[in-house]
Amino acid sequence: MDPAAMKPYGLALMDYHKGNKSASCTIIRDDGEVSDLPISTFFRPAPSFELEKIALDRCYGHILDAGAGTGIHSLFLQKKGFKVCAIDVLSEAVQIMVESGVADVHQADIMSFSVGRYDTILMMGHGIGMVENIAGLEHFLRRIHTLLNPGGQILLTSVDIRNTKNANDLSYQQKNLESGKYFGEIRMRFTYQDTTGPICGWLHIDAETLKVYSSRASWHCEVLHQQGDGNYLARLF
Repeated sequence: MDPAAMKPYGLALMDYHKGNKSASCTIIRDDGEVSDLPISTFFRPAPSFELEKIALDRCYGHILDAGAGTGIHSLFLQKKGFKVCAIDVLSEAVQIMVESGVADVHQADIMSFSVGRYDTILMMGHGIGMVENIAGLEHFLRRIHTLLNPGGQILLTSVDIRNTKNANDLSYQQKNLESGKYFGEIRMRFTYQDTTGPICGWLHIDAETLKVYSSRASWHCEVLHQQGDGNYLARLF
C-alpha cells in the first residue's frame, strides 16, 4: 500500500487527535460511489466489537500489531502485560501512538518490515486489505512466514462483500468478475478536506477464497467467528 494513498486518512486521524471530534475521511470508489469514514471509530475503546474481542483474547506471546493505526489494540494488549510491537505506514499514526503511550512503534509496511519475529501477528479492521489484490495476497502469504516464530499465528478480519443488497455494490462486483478480477478487489481513493490521495487498491477477501490461497502458501486457515453481515475473524497458522 502506497502511504501517499492513505495520507488523507492520516491527516484526519491527526485532526481528531488534536481535538476535531467531527473529523471524517471520504472514500471514493473508482465507479464514483462515495462513503464516509468517521474517524471516531479509530479512537474507540478496544475491544468494542465482537470480532476484535475474540481476536484479542486469542493473542499470545510477542505480538506484532500490523497496520496499528491509533494503537488502540496495542495499548489494550500492553495493559494486559504483553510485549507488543506496533507498525503503520503513516507518520501521523506513529506520532499518535507514541503520544498515546505505545511502547514499541515503527513507521513501516509489513511487506518490508524485518525487525524481529513474533508469536502473533494482529491485523484488525480489515487490515489485510492493504495487499490490494489477489496477487498482493499471494505475495503477503509467502513473505509473512519470515516474521513468525514456530507455532506462531496471524489473526485477521475481513468481509465477504457479496453479503449486500446494495445494487451499486453488486454491479461493481459483477464488473470485476467480467473483467477477470476477483470480485472483492476494490479501487478507490481517500480524501480529506482539500487533500486527495492517488488511487489505490483494497482487497476484501471472502473466507473460502482466503482458505484456498492460504493452503497454497502452506498455511492452515480457520474461521474463528463469522457474522451475519459477512464480517469474519480468521486464524492462519
